[in-house]
Amino acid sequence: MEKRFFQKPTIFVGEVNIKVLNIAKSLAFYQRVFGFAILEQSERKVVLSADGVQPLLILEQPEDIMAKVGRTTGLYHFAILLPRRADLANFLKHLIQTEGPSIRLGASDHYVSEALYFDDPDGNGIEVASDKPSMDWNWNNGHVDMATVALDANNLLAESDKDWDGIPKDTVMGHIHLHVADLEETENFYVNGLGFDIVTRYPGALFASTGGYHHHLGLNVWNGVGAPAPAANSVGLKWFTLVLPDEITKEKIIARLSEIGVSTETIGNSTVVKDPAGNQIQLRVSE
Repeated sequence: MEKRFFQKPTIFVGEVNIKVLNIAKSLAFYQRVFGFAILEQSERKVVLSADGVQPLLILEQPEDIMAKVGRTTGLYHFAILLPRRADLANFLKHLIQTEGPSIRLGASDHYVSEALYFDDPDGNGIEVASDKPSMDWNWNNGHVDMATVALDANNLLAESDKDWDGIPKDTVMGHIHLHVADLEETENFYVNGLGFDIVTRYPGALFASTGGYHHHLGLNVWNGVGAPAPAANSVGLKWFTLVLPDEITKEKIIARLSEIGVSTETIGNSTVVKDPAGNQIQLRVSE
């Protein structure tokens, strides 16, 4: 087994924009469960933040919104990464107290992290996690050892050190996990186009990162090879951002995408691209 220390990634997930059926109901859920700061709010859109400065999650209710349809590409889950294991313990205690049996909760130990899983009121998947120390992640020939085993919830809860009083300010979006239609096309796009490294392969899934992280992206065909993209007005992912270190990196990515036959579009300060499954990505240079 090879030991590594995680280095700062060159590309990582910034914010995630999801579509919901009822903005008031969704906002009430995310405020009750997480305690986000509200950066912007309008009749059909709310921008949520952990630190009150940087957007982390955006909720939107399009006028013609329709309920989520199964067996399509799109969002599997987004992963909110808490800074400490104790924060995850505090959150689990809070979730049990506030939601109780009304929420269907999953929990896993992935060797590199510990995670809780549940859905928002519209079926958008959420993971809340904390990382184990990177010195304890095991690497073999460029692949990190990850698995899904039972989480010791009692051991986790024993680490709780305070009541949940809102999401910690240094919380980030740890990763995003997507349903895709074809793994070979997807790997070509994210590796040869965007510059990610494949760090783990599961049956029907790829996990990719930069900077030696365990994963910034999960990509699976568990909804079926060749699964169609959801309708544009369906509940689910609208877009997510990948944050780049500088303009040079962005230009190199645009050139590589062009070489593999993928076009991009400039909208405001973002370069917009869709992966082969139709998942929309906004490429933004770090400020």
